[in-house]
Amino acid sequence: MSTRVLVTGATGFVAGQVVAELLEHGYAVRATVRDLGNAGKCAHLVELAECTAGALDFAQADLDHDEGWTAALSGCTEVLHIASPFPTAPPDDEHELIATAVEGTQRVLRACAAVGTVRRVVLTSSIAAIAHGHADDALRTEADWSVVDRSPAYPKSKTLAERAAWEFVEKLPAEGGFELVVINPGMVLGPVQSASTSTSHEPVRRLLARDMPGSPRVGWAIVDVRDLAVAHRLALETPAAAGNRYICAGEHLWMGEIARIVADEFDPRGFRVPTRQLPNWVVRAVAVFDRGVRLTLPTLGRTERLSAEKARRELGWTMRPVRETVLDTAESLVQYGIVERPTPRKSATPQTVASDAVRV
Repeated sequence: MSTRVLVTGATGFVAGQVVAELLEHGYAVRATVRDLGNAGKCAHLVELAECTAGALDFAQADLDHDEGWTAALSGCTEVLHIASPFPTAPPDDEHELIATAVEGTQRVLRACAAVGTVRRVVLTSSIAAIAHGHADDALRTEADWSVVDRSPAYPKSKTLAERAAWEFVEKLPAEGGFELVVINPGMVLGPVQSASTSTSHEPVRRLLARDMPGSPRVGWAIVDVRDLAVAHRLALETPAAAGNRYICAGEHLWMGEIARIVADEFDPRGFRVPTRQLPNWVVRAVAVFDRGVRLTLPTLGRTERLSAEKARRELGWTMRPVRETVLDTAESLVQYGIVERPTPRKSATPQTVASDAVRV
């Protein structure tokens, strides 16, 4: 294809899979990274490009700085803006997280408007901009927005960043402006491409590594990163997608349900996945010392109910079974050494075998 697509934050979990999807479909991709000198973080993307019909080059640009964005956008007609901060724990200052998300998005859009060659921007937002702060658990669609005043820091940042993007595009001149499409994914799971991981993998990683004795009563509407990458490509290719938001999320799954899926497959291989559900008071006690667990407290007992019907209908988008997503996630964490394989145990006495059969 003659078109060149800029993908921001290319070494991230979602962006890396989007780069792979575009390369496999023959696109020329320019990928932004924070540091061009860190070749190791880009090595898996270079290998992907060598095995596909696409072309790949890199540009250095950072959401916190203006420098580099004009050069990165040179010759690009489409932009997939995926880079965005994702906290690993509740931030000490939510304003810093919000400012990075909002100002980073505005910075990219200003550069797109300045170069004058960009025809369409696909922005990766989140269901966090749709499903938080509501007084009920009704089924949410693209018509919904999270209630900022009743939302934790991360949903606030995603909501305000997406609203800022729509406001920016609305003010563009009729001539010389660009189209905006927004993708709102749920909890993103799926296989990693290298020995690095993201916050979204933490539930599966913790289960395999037995970092917790059980599962909090938390859950998510899940999407496979590979299906999400397809949604991004379809958002580029579908003319009628301009001006639309698209939820990309499947069924809600409790962490305990994820644990049972993983246990069924991995316990026979020597893992001992904890499948017990933890009482809320235990989770709150653990959260005092574990900031990662503290991040889940606002969602204890909360069900995410979202409709992806619009993406199915207008983009022709489909999702694979969630069990496949969960198991492929776990398999990749083991494959890349993010979770250690269990050490084979010596032959056990019958009493030990009986004890081991009791999973906690």
